[in-house]
Amino acid sequence: MNKVFLIGNLTRDPELSETQSGISVCRFGIAVNRRSGSSDGERKADFYNVTAWRGLGETVARYAKKGNKVAVLGNIELRTYEDRDGVERMSVDVIASDVEFLTPKGASDDSGDYSPAPARTERKKPSLQSFDDDGDIPF
Repeated sequence: MNKVFLIGNLTRDPELSETQSGISVCRFGIAVNRRSGSSDGERKADFYNVTAWRGLGETVARYAKKGNKVAVLGNIELRTYEDRDGVERMSVDVIASDVEFLTPKGASDDSGDYSPAPARTERKKPSLQSFDDDGDIPF
C-alpha cells in the first residue's frame, strides 16, 4: 500500500497548467516540520513536491497560496530524470488525491477572498402538517 498523509505549509504559490490533451495539473511545494529538531534546538523541515490533477488541482490553484497550511492525502511516486550535466537524478513526488485547506478564512489575506468552501445557505425548515390519526388501524 502506498499512502501518504502530510500537513505543512505551501512553499510557493501553486502553478496551474494543462497537459497537451487539456487536463488541468497543479504543482506546488509544501514544507512539513519534523517532530524533533536538531541538537541546537533549531527546527527541521522536509520539503515535498505535490501534484494535483483535474478539479482538485484547479481548486488548489484557486484558493491556496504561499504560506497556507494544507493537509495532503495521496501516494508517493518516484521518478528518474537526467539533469543538465547528464547525471541521472531521482525525484520523490506526492500525487494528491485530496487536499484540505487548514488556514482559516481571512487569516493570511486581508482582502478576505480566501474561501475554500462555498458559503452554506440557510434552509428553511418545512412546516409540519397535522393529520387525523383517530382513524382505524388497518392491522
